Amino acid sequence: MRFVLWGTYCDDALEKRGPYREEHLAGLQGLKDAGTLITLGPTEGSTHVFGIYEADSKEQVEALVKADVYWRNGIWTEVQVYPWIQAF
Repeated sequence: MRFVLWGTYCDDALEKRGPYREEHLAGLQGLKDAGTLITLGPTEGSTHVFGIYEADSKEQVEALVKADVYWRNGIWTEVQVYPWIQAF
């Protein structure tokens, strides 16, 4: 099943993410390689994050988010996960 992630970044995210960026991107690449992450990235201006995951449950996606270094260090400040039905 697919899930949509929508969330927000902290103020000055571009500066604050620096120490965590390599770990964050490596983790995302691992999820992508495993087929769990379809796509993820910031909106222009890095105020919001959007992603699409392939997972067994909403709880699985939420656990992946909470394990991400951006969440653990306050770069992502709020994240919501929604089941998604892909029409096209």
